[in-house]
Amino acid sequence: MPAPIRDLAPADEAAFRRLFAGYAAFYEAAVDEATVSATLARILDPAAPMLCRIAEAEGAVAGFAVCVLHEGTFETHPVAYLEDLYVDPARRGAGLGRALIEDLLALGRARGWSRLYWHTRAGNAAARRLYDRFAEADDFVRYMVRFR
Repeated sequence: MPAPIRDLAPADEAAFRRLFAGYAAFYEAAVDEATVSATLARILDPAAPMLCRIAEAEGAVAGFAVCVLHEGTFETHPVAYLEDLYVDPARRGAGLGRALIEDLLALGRARGWSRLYWHTRAGNAAARRLYDRFAEADDFVRYMVRFR
């Protein structure tokens, strides 16, 4: 039976925070409380171009996908960037990551997005095995200048 997937709701805050802390730890990133709170506020604001879909397992929040919608110079319809995808390590292998991506693909088709894209670290073999089921990695190289 497929995992129930739905939008993040205010009642999911504690579960999201727990999973997001695991996600940040995986990437060895320190994300301060103000940033996590601001992220949650944007996700829950229907006017913000950010959304979060959560997967449930046995009635508990077990994974999430956060997308940022933006305009593009090569597109006339919204572009969706899958910024974060994370599944509770205790729940991995049950298809939740795949279900979250399939949900985003269906959502994108229904809402008229032009495309969905994401990236991961080259050495993240488990994620890449999943992602390779949906698309081929392209030849783009990412550059980043941090201001904060």
